[in-house]
Amino acid sequence: MTVADGTARPRNPAWDRRRTALRSFTREFWASRPGRYGLLILLAFVVLALAAPLVADRSGLDTAVARANDVPQWASPSEYPPLGTDYLRRSVWAQFVWGSRVSLFVGLAATVVTIALGSVIGVVSGFLGGRTDAVLMRFTEWFLVIPFLPLAIVLASVLGRSVWNIIFVIGVTSWPATARLVRAQVLTVKQRLFVDRARSLGASRTHIVYRHIMPNVSGLILANATLAVPISILTETTLSFLGLGDPQRPSWGKTLVEAFENGAITLRAWWYFVPAGVGILLVVLAFTLIGQTLEQIADPRLKGRR
Repeated sequence: MTVADGTARPRNPAWDRRRTALRSFTREFWASRPGRYGLLILLAFVVLALAAPLVADRSGLDTAVARANDVPQWASPSEYPPLGTDYLRRSVWAQFVWGSRVSLFVGLAATVVTIALGSVIGVVSGFLGGRTDAVLMRFTEWFLVIPFLPLAIVLASVLGRSVWNIIFVIGVTSWPATARLVRAQVLTVKQRLFVDRARSLGASRTHIVYRHIMPNVSGLILANATLAVPISILTETTLSFLGLGDPQRPSWGKTLVEAFENGAITLRAWWYFVPAGVGILLVVLAFTLIGQTLEQIADPRLKGRR
């Protein structure tokens, strides 16, 4: 039958199932109050970061421009709205807005590296088993034994102070937990009947992984990725606070370390460090709420524990 014959094309059952699953997921996520609030908070910061050129002039980060315009040092928000100035006469609002871009980007990019490494190692280890599983898990456990933060500090010190190095450092030191989580899920999925049927029909390992394993672990990976973003943001903040961040780019962590190093607390210049601290707190809270909601949807057994 064709469309020209006046008969509608037969519907694709696979696409129907996916649409139904997506509709069900969206409905269940939006019905969760924590998930809904977390998404709204996150969207607000994403819009702020994307609209940075429209809402905060980048010249506010330039000390020379501030001096030329006779902008005062340590001006309070009432004297220089909306968030005052710092010890170098720079706009705190401009630092907050442009810093949100860097902090969000580092958090998301580092999480992509973390999840990619952890997922690949976890799937390969869990699916192949045997000697491959033993070798990969020993390697993973070796990474878990080493304290995460000291390792990140050493690597950041060796590689140098840049955004890309920070992303790399966070990514390569944060994957072991993801690998173990994904491996455990793969070990459960590969014992199910539909995987045995695929094997008996002669399906290749690649086919089984992409058509049967990955669809059943993707929800867990997504939930874990969402929970990993706040850890990446906090790690970037910590490294910046220790003087290992990119000195050429504004970030919330860089704002905090400069505020403390230049006596903002002693001078009671709360407007310098409070916005960055609140920004970090809200973004971490948003990703945590979203991640916990996704985790509950992926594993309904968790609903009764919270």
